Amino acid sequence: MANKSSGSELFALLQDKADPKRQQELDDRLAQQYAKAQQRQSELIGLNSTKPVTISSIQVLQAEHTRRGFLERIFNPVLSHNQEGPYTLQEALREVGGAVDKLNRFGIFKAPVSTYIDQPDQTDASSTPTDLSVFIHAPERSRYTIKTGTEAGSSEGSAFLDVVLRNIFGGAESLNAHASLGTRTRSAYSAYFDTPVLSSPDIRFEIGGLASSTLKSWASHEELIKGGSTKLKWLSSWGSKHELGYSGIWRQVTGLSENASPTVRADAGDSFKSSITHTFINDTRDAPMLPSRGFLFKSIGELAGFGPLAGDVAFAKYSAESQLALPVPVPGVADSGISFTAGLRGGLLYPLTQAGADKPAASRINDRFQLGGPTDVRGFRLAGLGPRDGQDAVGGDIYAAGGASLLFPVPGMGKDTPLRFQTFINGGRLLALQDVASGEKGGNNVQQSVKNTFQELSNGLPSCAAGVGLVYAHPVARFELNFSLPLVLRKGEEGRKGVQFGVGIDFM
Repeated sequence: MANKSSGSELFALLQDKADPKRQQELDDRLAQQYAKAQQRQSELIGLNSTKPVTISSIQVLQAEHTRRGFLERIFNPVLSHNQEGPYTLQEALREVGGAVDKLNRFGIFKAPVSTYIDQPDQTDASSTPTDLSVFIHAPERSRYTIKTGTEAGSSEGSAFLDVVLRNIFGGAESLNAHASLGTRTRSAYSAYFDTPVLSSPDIRFEIGGLASSTLKSWASHEELIKGGSTKLKWLSSWGSKHELGYSGIWRQVTGLSENASPTVRADAGDSFKSSITHTFINDTRDAPMLPSRGFLFKSIGELAGFGPLAGDVAFAKYSAESQLALPVPVPGVADSGISFTAGLRGGLLYPLTQAGADKPAASRINDRFQLGGPTDVRGFRLAGLGPRDGQDAVGGDIYAAGGASLLFPVPGMGKDTPLRFQTFINGGRLLALQDVASGEKGGNNVQQSVKNTFQELSNGLPSCAAGVGLVYAHPVARFELNFSLPLVLRKGEEGRKGVQFGVGIDFM
């Protein structure tokens, strides 16, 4: 009787939910019943967790455009007839949960994917009381997304169009196309086809191409790029990400200004880069745009024009960055929202000898590092650090940079908002290898030049700046508005005293 009365009361609440008080009472009652149901389910699983069961069938509902063969690769290993022995209930739930987690990570279904477990129809003579039937409710996301908009950053404004086609052939394939027109990146077009390997969300293959035209105002030229690439991406068992790829890129340094420096003029014209690249990322931060705890390590290694890799540039290039974020404890406050972040970056471009040549050639402006600006070393103009030829920033072959920030919740806004007040200090050095191609023993000369340049990195204080500002962490980008003051400025480098605005996903 008590259960019947409770049900009648709940029905009366549903009938009269337009009344705010009754609506609140309904919400409270539903929350209580849901909590009790969850508790009963946990108790039942706990009492029966070691009992043997079999999974007789798995049905995926509402996956209308997804191939049967694609789903079978995911769920066939879970079915009991493909196992050596029976499951316990706990093991069965774990295996089903692991397979459903794979569905969630493909990004083609509406999250979260729901799972229901029931006993099969007992009229089926082949079923037993320990058989389980699994029903997975997996409604598909829209098969396409079209997004248009504008972006504004430091010395950059653009309009863009993004198109994403999902689950093209029923196996979680996607096609991502991008087009943009802007003030600095005058045009950029790209299209990449991505597909999982063997129905695994942890291994994916990508192939595509791009074309762009970018104004390099800090070096008096425009760079045109056209090319294609392939990548194999995988996620290791302990959560780190890897990408191994090949790219063939045609580059052209063109559109030189009247007062372009001799260094820029010497690199004008066409070049072709053929290279293999490996990227490694281990990221444990709680929020990449505004981390309060965790660690990041990222490295990119590239080998171009060596051995069978054709092309007219040859080098080995390696860069790495790390970031540590820590919450700052305040006595008497459980979570103050105050955090400390510190980061280090560095890179080396090592010239190699091409096939048919007797010594390595100096690096080109297309491939060198640039340093300085609102998203790396704040308090300096874009590409304001490092070697210059006249008014042109011509880049360098070795660099090191670092910074530290203390972030506070904005008074009156609270720690749960994505807005923070920050104080920071950062600095770095960017140097070029000297006399790389001189002398008869080019390889030995490069080694000595690298050694000398590394020693020069520690010669004196690096260029550095400090400042204060506001940080806003949007889900897709980080916005910073800072007031910076250069503290150490080396001869020829360009500091930026005053307000800087930066937009990006990768801040030091």
